[in-house]
Amino acid sequence: MRIAMVLEYDGSNFCGWQSQRSGGSVQDAVEAALSKIACENIRVVTAGRTDAGVHASYQVLHFDTQAQRPMTAWVRGANALLPESIAVLWASQISDEFHARYCATERRYLYLLSNHPSRPGLNRGKVGWFHQTLDLEPMRTAAQTLLGEHDFSAFRAAECQAKSPVRNLTKLEITQLGDIIVFELRANAFLHHMVRNIVGCLIYVGKGKYPPEWMGTLVKSGKRSEAAPTFPAAGLYLTGVSYDARWKFPPFVEPPLASVLPRTSRPR
Repeated sequence: MRIAMVLEYDGSNFCGWQSQRSGGSVQDAVEAALSKIACENIRVVTAGRTDAGVHASYQVLHFDTQAQRPMTAWVRGANALLPESIAVLWASQISDEFHARYCATERRYLYLLSNHPSRPGLNRGKVGWFHQTLDLEPMRTAAQTLLGEHDFSAFRAAECQAKSPVRNLTKLEITQLGDIIVFELRANAFLHHMVRNIVGCLIYVGKGKYPPEWMGTLVKSGKRSEAAPTFPAAGLYLTGVSYDARWKFPPFVEPPLASVLPRTSRPR
């Protein structure tokens, strides 16, 4: 039977989602735990492969197994075997037609940026950091340029394996909570490093290096070499994957930032 599963993890101490020969990935840990429960080798398929240091509050996967276990065994059993930084939230038997990656209709990401003169200590690994004061209004203007369906080649990693660079970005909002600037992005799918490259370019606009119109120029050029460097992974979170209602996934609930960040304002 095929089982769908939702999990969360702190990616700080992992080399990313995807399995590596040397081990140390989130996938390696999850497959090892599920294989012990099933008493057979389990391979999982995920909705999206996160990079080293990237976190997830709502990652989706599926796997096939011959083992007959109650759903509580897959959840509680896996959580008993997994590292403390990975937790299974939900599991359910699902149709063999379901595919965690190809059936997904939308992915959601947050990037949390500490905008403070001093680097973060308490929130180290949980937020990105930029020391200069950023002007959010030109950043928001630049962000609007990216909404809709575009060729995002200028924001794509050289090693990206996607067949097409065209994506439909449906949301890009920038808000501020204390010293934390929150970037919220939604799209049908994302390219490798796309979110971190967009954030890096918006920071260039916010610090005054380029005007908001520069973002549109980048989209038209499609040249990664003309964009900002890839921003660090620490502040990036996969926060949701959406599916058609027929798959009967649990309702998506955006986690409060307070559950991720114990403090959002620091003395200057």
